Amino acid sequence: MPNLFPHLSTELNETIYLMAVVAAACAVPGVFLVLRKMVLVGDAISHVLLLGIVLMYLLVRDAASVWLLFGAAATGVATVALVEALQRSRLMKEDAAIGLVFPALFSVGTLLASLYLRNTHLDVDRVLLGSAELAFQDRLRVGGRDLGPRSLIVVGIVFLLTTLFIVLTYKELKLSTFDPGLAVVLGFSPAIIHYLLMTAVSLTTVAAFDAVGPVLVLAFFAVPPATARMLTDRLSLLLVLSVVIAVGSAIVGTLLAIPLNITIAGTVVSVLGFVFLMVYLFVPGRGWLAGLLRTYRLRREYRELMLLVHLARHEGTTEEVEESGALSLHQHLRWSDRATAKVLHRLVTRGCIVPSGDVWKLTESGRELARAIAHG
Repeated sequence: MPNLFPHLSTELNETIYLMAVVAAACAVPGVFLVLRKMVLVGDAISHVLLLGIVLMYLLVRDAASVWLLFGAAATGVATVALVEALQRSRLMKEDAAIGLVFPALFSVGTLLASLYLRNTHLDVDRVLLGSAELAFQDRLRVGGRDLGPRSLIVVGIVFLLTTLFIVLTYKELKLSTFDPGLAVVLGFSPAIIHYLLMTAVSLTTVAAFDAVGPVLVLAFFAVPPATARMLTDRLSLLLVLSVVIAVGSAIVGTLLAIPLNITIAGTVVSVLGFVFLMVYLFVPGRGWLAGLLRTYRLRREYRELMLLVHLARHEGTTEEVEESGALSLHQHLRWSDRATAKVLHRLVTRGCIVPSGDVWKLTESGRELARAIAHG
């Protein structure tokens, strides 16, 4: 494969490729996890893989067997089934079911590994954060030919299969995600689509787990789709933006981690968090800053309308001098002098009120506006 960054070694270029492919592979099914509010299920799956791996290893006695991949994926699907069975019993909610199932299955996997694989060393840092920096050392060779890092090829194949599944079932996935009731009426089972999606999530998690660890897998599942969700409501564009954000953050995070000689997984997650924060704060129309400005504008408009209605209510009455007087108006509205002065200035600028001696008077446009408010 070509070196995207010629100034870096082949091994580091392969690491960048790996991070980009893992990011894309997780972001695609992650969109549906976010939309279905099932991100924590992805976290649970990433923690129970050990049980499936240990059980399958005890059957085949081959640590390099592809059956370990399928065993771990099957455990992920079983986890989803158990969580949903507990949830359907109405004895507990989904979060409680997840909190019950995944620690139990993870503990069983750990116990089995301790009992039957006593010579196995479990590196906690590697289990949590993975070791993308070392993934290039495990090569896939066929007929003496080096095809590249095993993790990169496996994740790449899973990514292609997951993408193909989503393309082929796009309409069904979309309908069962947003309106499962209508999906049933139209004659296909949302449950089947759901478990096929969970199988894809499990396979992706298993494929990416060894290289990048569950923390980064969960981050790729959740953060890019959540970020893209604040940018668009179109599902097709949401999928594209999620992949772009995930791959871009993976590449930037890896390039930052290399010269700093720090963990790639931690750096990539930090970049993902930074991108999410920037979008959350500054995205036009939906971000926190836009919401703050919208609240400020609505509050300002409310005060202007409230003052117009107050003046209209007392216009021509014996209380007008007292209620609409320049010196006492703020007392009746229970505003500060400064706030009242700002509202008066804006209404004068808009031509809604004019001063008349010691009293504020409505203009014709101000009177019409107040009348429109009063009548609904």
